[in-house]
Amino acid sequence: MEGVIVNFRGSRRVKKGNHMIVQISSIDSKEKASKLVGKKVEWKTSSGKILTGKIAAAHGNNGALRVIFETGMPGQSIGTKVAVE
Repeated sequence: MEGVIVNFRGSRRVKKGNHMIVQISSIDSKEKASKLVGKKVEWKTSSGKILTGKIAAAHGNNGALRVIFETGMPGQSIGTKVAVE
């Protein structure tokens, strides 16, 4: 399954560097998104390094997912694709 990193998770003043919001095109409800909690997510850098994370929860009512990565994510990751296993 493939998804797109939409944004960092955070408030107006504080951003979480390793928390990302991911949208999957086939997931369009909170119920469908909650079934994916616990699955692994991988993002591949341009140099070939793979950063892994885990789906923590659904985000909102339209099927977005909250993913917690092991390390902080760069800003260049926004808008790129991730693999959901």
